[in-house]
Amino acid sequence: STTLYKATQNIGDDYSFVSPVVKYLLFLFNFIFWICSLVMVAIGVFARLMKHAEAALACLAVDPAVMLMVVGFLMFIITFCGCVGSLRENICLLQTFCICLTVIFLLQLIAGILGFVFADKSRDRVTWMINNAIVHYREDIDLQNLIDFGQREFGCCGAVTYTDWSQNMYFNCTQDNPSNERCSVPFSCCNLSEDKQVVINTMCGAGMQHLEYIEAGDHIYTNGCIDKLVNWIHSNMFLLGGVALGLAIPQLVGILLSQILINQIKDQIALQNYNLKHRSDPWS
Repeated sequence: STTLYKATQNIGDDYSFVSPVVKYLLFLFNFIFWICSLVMVAIGVFARLMKHAEAALACLAVDPAVMLMVVGFLMFIITFCGCVGSLRENICLLQTFCICLTVIFLLQLIAGILGFVFADKSRDRVTWMINNAIVHYREDIDLQNLIDFGQREFGCCGAVTYTDWSQNMYFNCTQDNPSNERCSVPFSCCNLSEDKQVVINTMCGAGMQHLEYIEAGDHIYTNGCIDKLVNWIHSNMFLLGGVALGLAIPQLVGILLSQILINQIKDQIALQNYNLKHRSDPWS
């Protein structure tokens, strides 16, 4: 029995349930995303500092810089727990990391299901967001660039139709609007595919809201971006599925590795407690 006890004690002193592969793989996994989170926060802060304060406050709900900072900050906190928890073999931090990843994964899954089930409400929400962005078009340079990029890429103008730009104070069609852009649309609405001129007319959107739908269609995109976006989604379901899978896999890997490491640490603690209990009394 004494020999058996000594052998068990030697095993307890030398053997560890915690796998270095799992431990440092989880650390490396978190460290990479921790660096990415710092970069995201830095870019978001830089973008915000480059704006005027009044313009930044005007459209916080759709400000790309704010979204980048919020996502980066949350990612920083979660990956920090994962990094320190894996290195220090801290069950509390690892459980926090695992729970946060699980909650985020479930929220994304629920959001995807709700977006599919309540497609009409999702469409209305996106329409509201685009119209709100149109209102603040000239007040936020990042938002302006984002809208221009979307309208050029999708070949669209406004949320539902090109006259949605009348919601913006600069493009509004009311008679008392003193703006030089009254009843116009942004240059990104212009249909340049059939323009054979060597010099591009940057004022091609001037006065387009005065024209009827068919007549305006000879110069600008008249269809709204909502319909174009819906058609693009339907045409790229496999691509979107791949992106969703690409976002889900790292989260699932993080959850799996952290849970494995937690179980290994618990087994190691149980072994240590067993050795401490029997070290003073080898016959118990």
